[in-house]
Amino acid sequence: MPEIARQEDPAGLARDYVRIRQFSEQLCAPLQPEDMGLQACPDVSPPRWHLAHTTWFFETFLLLPHLPGYQPFNPAFEYLFNSYYNGIGEQYPRPQRHLLSRPTMDEVLAWRRQVDQAMLQLLETAPQLTNLVALGLNHEQQHQELLLTDIKYSLSFNPLSPTLAEPEAGGQQPAPVLTFQAFTGGKVLHGADPGDGFVFDNETPRHPVWLAPFRIANRPVSQGEYRAFIDDGGYQRPELWLSDGWAWVQEQQIRRPLYWHEDLTHHWTLAGIQPLLPGHTLTHVNYYEADAYARWAGYRLPTEQEWEHAAHHSGQPGQFADTGRFQPGAVQEGTLTQLLGDVWEWTASAYLPYPGFRTADGAVGEYNGKFMCNQMVLRGGSCVTRQDHIRTTYRNFFYPHHRWQFSGIRLAADG
Repeated sequence: MPEIARQEDPAGLARDYVRIRQFSEQLCAPLQPEDMGLQACPDVSPPRWHLAHTTWFFETFLLLPHLPGYQPFNPAFEYLFNSYYNGIGEQYPRPQRHLLSRPTMDEVLAWRRQVDQAMLQLLETAPQLTNLVALGLNHEQQHQELLLTDIKYSLSFNPLSPTLAEPEAGGQQPAPVLTFQAFTGGKVLHGADPGDGFVFDNETPRHPVWLAPFRIANRPVSQGEYRAFIDDGGYQRPELWLSDGWAWVQEQQIRRPLYWHEDLTHHWTLAGIQPLLPGHTLTHVNYYEADAYARWAGYRLPTEQEWEHAAHHSGQPGQFADTGRFQPGAVQEGTLTQLLGDVWEWTASAYLPYPGFRTADGAVGEYNGKFMCNQMVLRGGSCVTRQDHIRTTYRNFFYPHHRWQFSGIRLAADG
């Protein structure tokens, strides 16, 4: 393993292990047994699969190679719950995960109990593995976020509008005035220093970059502002769109963000059908939509280097999964608000390795590096990210057409 985390106190790491693993099951507590196998499209996974896959990760990468005498709960699970690690072996087809009615939820929970008990034993006897344990815990937190985004998408097809959260309070007030913070640019350090705590390998190595003077918006784009883009024919104007984006709009007949109703007055949330509020944060747009909106507004998207530099000067975060609301709130007034929390923000940067990046040896090296092609970087976390999981150097990445994630827009401009 690369040096991805400082050596944690084993007792503290054990407490983190219990807390994080329990939160995954807490997220599933409001779900019904019928919900646990839902998979509305190949891009999402059933909640039960998320609970099983994160358990597979600890059993595969930690317990089997490092805990003498450990026996797998069920050897067949290695195939069923391997996501994409070719170095481990073949994987059950991702689009068919909804067909796995077995193992049952009780079996998955029993497997989790066995793995948790063994992991706590391993933490007492193998302090040299704390870096790999930290990776497993951050992996589980990523799947907690995916569990929420995936179940939202799958439940959105149900006309009964089932709810898992409370509605977000707010009225019809417009968003506060959009302003821009100027930065002089110059030579800055970009990326994470592993000595500061856990980071994923794709956040390293830290390296110098040169920034031209730029300006970045004080807050994300609101629902009301995006409604104005739609009302101005934004989805019918090819001059606003990248070629691939325009092809996507035409082929899919897209006219509004994901989950927005045709009347542009309501949208689907994990609190059910809720009114669209002009002063609330826009979410569930893809890279093509973000780029088109920025062009329409007379601006552009920030690069990930600009975004990160600005985020080091921000101290007014948005909402996280810790609140249990699972939807972004109102856009905030102030200087550089909500760079962390509420919505992942698209950048203009392709997901590529930093200079000097090297993948780790073995199957665990497949975690990030092999995806550095044809995807775009998002920054900042969202309302379904745990606050202790996110940081200013964190790099998320999705394909340009994806929009089921809680993704939004922050504008930028040249200096």
